Amino acid sequence: MAQITDPKIAFAYLRPACVLLTREPTVPNVETLGAQLRDVDDATLQQLQEYVLFPLRFVLKVPGPKREGLVQAVTKAMSHVLENTCVRSWEVLRDLLSELCLCLCSPTDPGKPAATSEELKSSVLKCLDALLHAAYGDIVFKLFEPSMLPGLGAAISLLLALGEQEKSRGIQAAALKCLQALTLQCDCTQDHVVPAAQEQRVLGNTMASFLPGITMALSRIITGDLRQGHAVTVRAIKVWSRTVGLVMEDSQLQACEPGESPSPDLGRIGKLVVQRTADWAKGTSGRLAALLQKIVSCTSAHQHWRVRLEMVELAERLLARCSQSLGECVGPLLEALVGAVNDEEPRVRERCEVVLREVSERSQRPSGGGGGSNKSGSSSQTFTDVLSENLHALATSLPRLMRTSDDQKKLFVLNVFLGYLKLLGPLVTVVLNSAVHLERISRALMQVLELDVMDVRIVEERSYAAAIETSSGPGSPDPQAAHTQRKHFLFFTDEKVFSALMEICRTLGYYGNIYLLTDHFLDLYRESSAYRKQAAMVLNELVRGAAGIAVATGGRGLEGEGRGRRAPPTRDDLKAAAVSVIEEYTSLNNWHLVTVSEETDRDRQDQQLLSPSRLLSISSSDVNITNANPLQMITSSFTSPSSSSSTSTIHQLNSNIWQLCIQLEGMACFAQALGRNFRPLLMTSLYPILEKAGDETLLVSQAALGSMWGISEACGYASLKELINDNSDYLLNDVSLNLQRLSLHPQAPRVLTVMLAHSDPSLLPLVGDIVQDVLLALDLSYDHTAALFCSVLHALMKALARWFPSSPDKSGESAGPRKSSTDQEVFNVRQFLLDYRKQKELAEGIGVEEDDTDDPVLPPPTECDEDVDGPDVKAELPPHLSITKDVMERCIHLLSDPSLSLRLKVLDVLEVCVCVLSERENELLPMAHRCWPALLQRLTADDPLAVLRAFRVLCTLGESCGDFLRSRVSKEVLPKLSSSLARQAPVSARAGPVYTHTLAYKLQLAVLQGLGSLCLRLDLAEADLDAVCEACLPYLSCRQPIKLQEACLSVFRHLIQADPDAFWFTLNELHCPFSYAPPHPDLRPVHLSGIGRPRDERSDNVLKLLREEFGSQMMSG
Repeated sequence: MAQITDPKIAFAYLRPACVLLTREPTVPNVETLGAQLRDVDDATLQQLQEYVLFPLRFVLKVPGPKREGLVQAVTKAMSHVLENTCVRSWEVLRDLLSELCLCLCSPTDPGKPAATSEELKSSVLKCLDALLHAAYGDIVFKLFEPSMLPGLGAAISLLLALGEQEKSRGIQAAALKCLQALTLQCDCTQDHVVPAAQEQRVLGNTMASFLPGITMALSRIITGDLRQGHAVTVRAIKVWSRTVGLVMEDSQLQACEPGESPSPDLGRIGKLVVQRTADWAKGTSGRLAALLQKIVSCTSAHQHWRVRLEMVELAERLLARCSQSLGECVGPLLEALVGAVNDEEPRVRERCEVVLREVSERSQRPSGGGGGSNKSGSSSQTFTDVLSENLHALATSLPRLMRTSDDQKKLFVLNVFLGYLKLLGPLVTVVLNSAVHLERISRALMQVLELDVMDVRIVEERSYAAAIETSSGPGSPDPQAAHTQRKHFLFFTDEKVFSALMEICRTLGYYGNIYLLTDHFLDLYRESSAYRKQAAMVLNELVRGAAGIAVATGGRGLEGEGRGRRAPPTRDDLKAAAVSVIEEYTSLNNWHLVTVSEETDRDRQDQQLLSPSRLLSISSSDVNITNANPLQMITSSFTSPSSSSSTSTIHQLNSNIWQLCIQLEGMACFAQALGRNFRPLLMTSLYPILEKAGDETLLVSQAALGSMWGISEACGYASLKELINDNSDYLLNDVSLNLQRLSLHPQAPRVLTVMLAHSDPSLLPLVGDIVQDVLLALDLSYDHTAALFCSVLHALMKALARWFPSSPDKSGESAGPRKSSTDQEVFNVRQFLLDYRKQKELAEGIGVEEDDTDDPVLPPPTECDEDVDGPDVKAELPPHLSITKDVMERCIHLLSDPSLSLRLKVLDVLEVCVCVLSERENELLPMAHRCWPALLQRLTADDPLAVLRAFRVLCTLGESCGDFLRSRVSKEVLPKLSSSLARQAPVSARAGPVYTHTLAYKLQLAVLQGLGSLCLRLDLAEADLDAVCEACLPYLSCRQPIKLQEACLSVFRHLIQADPDAFWFTLNELHCPFSYAPPHPDLRPVHLSGIGRPRDERSDNVLKLLREEFGSQMMSG
């Protein structure tokens, strides 16, 4: 249906409904009028506005209580009229405003909202918003005349009460939107009245009367319950900022004529008028600063980014319009602004950067008139002073805030701190030149970065050579990241807080004077052990920041031309700073710290070697200096009493460990800052790092390896191997010199260990002389230096095994006979019987003479052909085999050492020696013969730990020596191993789950896992195999631990390869799943003990072996 455009027709169309509604104010009548209003176009409705509003207003004016449905229907119809027309009458605007407010307030207490439904309040607020938007500019300003102060105040109070007390988010937001429209500050998409300068001043004068109530109520809303939602908070911040910006605008306060007094005609209303004098502005600024500080503290770290963005807009509005009148608020406003510089939301961060740039430019813009440049300089200087004072105040309160706030608040505070630094930019140097500022900032960082060093796990964890080697493998995707240990701090747990602190340190280094900062923090480093770890962390990041690493330099600083530094430090400056810090880190008192809580053999020897009375030399030239017996001299020095300090506490040990880790991380930071220019410093810094890479404490060794990876990458080395090889000449020179002065440098063996673990065969020619020095030291004083050098020898042998892997020929030979015994596809019964008869006759002595005559005696081979060219000269061994023989020679002597830990280390070294020598059997067998007596003692009469390790060596020897050990193992080892297994089997069968953690279980498991392959490789006789079988049978029981059963099955699989028939018969004697019918009637039936035997505890494993190894025979059976 087309809308009515003729006013007369529209009047005739609407009149009956209006008259009826006036007579009978009911909901259906209101709805009828509302429906007809939609049939009239806007221009026609504008002419009939007052006529159609009369019956609707009349319904609201009727005295007495009204039904909510009726009021809601009236306001809905009235909203349609107001949204599509303009209010041109002051009386209509005033009366409607009053009537709608009466619909919202309580009849008994007009200052409070009525207890009506949310739907009614929402409808009335929508109508009120439409009314304020429909008012013409020439009449809307009459609302702000002094005579309207009581009515306007009632409306404002009502809207504030709804915004603060309502539980519905929609009503809260709608009430605040109406309040924003009432002050002509609405920002919606509709057309709005734009007041002129004079009108704006009148508006500000009127709103000044309500400023305290509005700001306090809105502050309560902003800092209220987070459950009210971000939309309400955003709207409240918007109304707060626009109201304050309107009343406290600098241009208005300057234009206000002093001494203006209200008209006497106002009577008591004149007392409500506020004169915006200078004193009033100053007092108001102080009160607003307190409110603003509370708002900033509650919203700047708000979870929703729109709230944080609105805080940026608030700061921008007030700094742009009220920077002079709100002088006391500049600090909180800047705090809110700089806190958003590092916001995680890009839209907040970008808007903040724009606002900060505008603030900076305004602070330097001339004010006009004479002396503009002076004013500009004064403004800029004032702004800089505010920033520096805020920075000083924040640094003062930073430790308290970090102790008392939650992590989210801590992160905001640090972002504010960082924002001040970025905003100051190059002027940070000027601020830091103030001793007061520098001292306050540095002390704050020292307190905030205090580590929690009470975790006992830090000092308990130990590093091992295997861990060092595997962590440096090429398969590691990010070795440096793998070695980074997360630090635990006293005052925060969030990793983001730590990242913010490190960025602050880098920013200080980027903009500050690197010499001033390094000297100051080095003084703090030396001043107290309590500050040492924190100062080291700061120094590491200062140097990185000075090099421009991981520093956000986007945006513009106060100087307007960008955030670049005035004079970036040169490479020489960075190098000088790094050298001074490295020298302090690697000094004796700060590098050689105690990191273990109990004295191990290794620690005890280190302490003894550190004794000033010790004089130990391992070079042959020094040995001959004196006629005294060197061994006696060394022994006497070791037996002399030494002063021992009291046991260190866990706190001190953990503190030392973290200090070393941070200093090692610093080495990598300095290398990253200098790049390839760090290479000359490797001559002094790489050796100490290698010392710590071999440290027993896991955290320290990991930090050292991480530092090595960082240095490798920074200096252009592809790997640790390349790093060490390229610097091996002076490293080995230092190792050689320090080995001759072990009293001063007891860590030298560890350096050699790490070098061997991360190098390649090219190091062998250089390290040969040092190995001889180590072996000579063992010969001279093996009682006291064996434990110190054993790890070196182990690392050396593992390196040789890695560099010169043995050829796979021997493993192929050992696998050969097993194939021939198991891959027989055709079994010739006739030939088997003939062979059996012949062997039986030979055993009985029949046909021996004939057998001997059949085989002609061959003369022994002569070596004439080989001697043609001259006497037989034994070929010189390769260097790695010669070193291995020398090491193995020492191991033979040390196998009987009284110290269990030393014997275990020696057995580890011996095992690797056997692997390396396995490629030269003529060299290995004599050495195996020589070490056999000592090894046998370890196997048969030693601590279970040593037996376990010795058996592993035996298995390795068996793989390499084969038949050479057959008789020895058969007569001297096998009986004791078999009896031990048989004796322990009932114990493990009855034991519970805890038994798997005992040493006896580990020994059983190791013997069972290695016994099968040992029997097969040594080709033991039938009687020995039977003894092994008898000892292992109890482990087929399902009552044994699972791993012992699996290891026992492995033994039987090897035994079946050695003698399939015998062990097929043995297994079927235990349990035979089938009866075997003879292939011919003349043959007797086969009777096996296992046929028909009921299942028992061994049946499952027996059946498993039969199916796996004799599957085809079982199927044919």
